[in-house]
Amino acid sequence: MDKLYEQTMLYDFYGELLTEHQRSVYEDALYRDMSLGEIAQERGISRQGVHDLIRRCDKILQEYENKLHLVERFDRAKRTVAEIERLTAETENQGIDGCGSMKKRLQTVRKLSLELLKEF
Repeated sequence: MDKLYEQTMLYDFYGELLTEHQRSVYEDALYRDMSLGEIAQERGISRQGVHDLIRRCDKILQEYENKLHLVERFDRAKRTVAEIERLTAETENQGIDGCGSMKKRLQTVRKLSLELLKEF
């Protein structure tokens, strides 16, 4: 998993478990793409302090994932839904002669899987 994507996902799932200060600094680095120096200057702390705080947040978020596996389950569910969508589209495109109700059901399943994919 790409490092930035992983950090973003972990923060999305577990960020509320960080302190307000940790969240604020982590968001500056992750979402606002501020440098360590910019964050340090804005907050009146050392660049090393910002670096240490971000590393500590990374560790805390990873520890939550190691215990709860929410991001892992989310990714697995997303891949499963994508596979359902692919299979139903494939089946629908092949055409099902004489099975109108089956085709309609496949269309409904495909529509639902696309809606779920949008949620992710």
